[in-house]
Amino acid sequence: MRRKKPRRSLAWLWVFLSIIVVLGVVSTAVWFTFQPQIQKVLGVEPPIDYTGGGSGKVVVTIENGQVGGDVAKTLAVRGVTKTTTAFYKLLLVQVPQVTFHPGSYQLKNRMSAKAALAALVDPKNRVSTRVSFPEGITVKGIIAKLSNLSESTGVTKAQLEAAAADYTSFGLPAAAPSLEGYLFPATYSFEPGQTAHQILQGFVTEMFTRLDAAGVAVADRHRVLTLAALTQKEGGPVADFPKVSRVWDNRIAKSMNLQSDATVAYGAGSTSINTTPAQRADKGNRYNTYANQGLPIGPISNPGEKAIEATLHPVDGTWLYFVVVNCSTGETAFSDTFAQHQAANAQLGAWLKANPGGCN
Repeated sequence: MRRKKPRRSLAWLWVFLSIIVVLGVVSTAVWFTFQPQIQKVLGVEPPIDYTGGGSGKVVVTIENGQVGGDVAKTLAVRGVTKTTTAFYKLLLVQVPQVTFHPGSYQLKNRMSAKAALAALVDPKNRVSTRVSFPEGITVKGIIAKLSNLSESTGVTKAQLEAAAADYTSFGLPAAAPSLEGYLFPATYSFEPGQTAHQILQGFVTEMFTRLDAAGVAVADRHRVLTLAALTQKEGGPVADFPKVSRVWDNRIAKSMNLQSDATVAYGAGSTSINTTPAQRADKGNRYNTYANQGLPIGPISNPGEKAIEATLHPVDGTWLYFVVVNCSTGETAFSDTFAQHQAANAQLGAWLKANPGGCN
């Protein structure tokens, strides 16, 4: 009989393959972590520009007074161009120099700087001027943002202020002391030729539409918006809105003053979150909820959908106080008693000591 040859061990092969795999994983991790540095050492600079005309749709808005650098930054942030540098370098070699006209333009994602520039100077890409307004913005803030687009809309700051001053012409409840609270914060498109009144009426109409959809009776609009605006300004994280709303309801039920610094500051014409003893004692400030019982005479901001929803549907609870205890995270302590509230204030004091000026 012939003797079988002994099989060679393949253990060395598995060890070799394992080493290759590990090296591949490590190399990939190193590449993705240090790619810019490695390319720089090798003299291989990463591309700063896309190629081609891009895809999809992106609406970019240019405001009054914005120059090439501003536009270049906007395009990169919105994902139209790869970098700010690519577009700005292209602008520097244009003869004659490019002048940008305020307004909104429909562009694409991942466009080359050359394609983006050609699209921006083509009147065919001009669309209705679009602008977004954040929850809690005031009437002054809305007018300021609209004023930055006056060259596009043709509506000036003076015209907007005059229209806002005539607030009774917008169909507001008789109790409303101003337009504050009645301008729903969202994204709007504005067509050339619209008047200041028509622009602001669009905000009011949208607010009434949202309130109607939420089941708010016409007679309750002012009360709901006044409370919602208060929650929007004082509420901290959106997740806490239903609890904050419950605090207002509980205090009103017990005939306790709401004691909101935000209302005091609004009535005093201040933008600071801090109020002075004299300001809190000023009963003549009809927004002052320290010196006056019940709700302020009107909203102190323009609340969004979540604040309105929280006002209509607060969570169950017996809290009477709340205070932020960590201004970095927005963490808020809710308390049933004044003693508990004092302990929470001490917690805030400790945080402020470790983080001076952290709540400003």
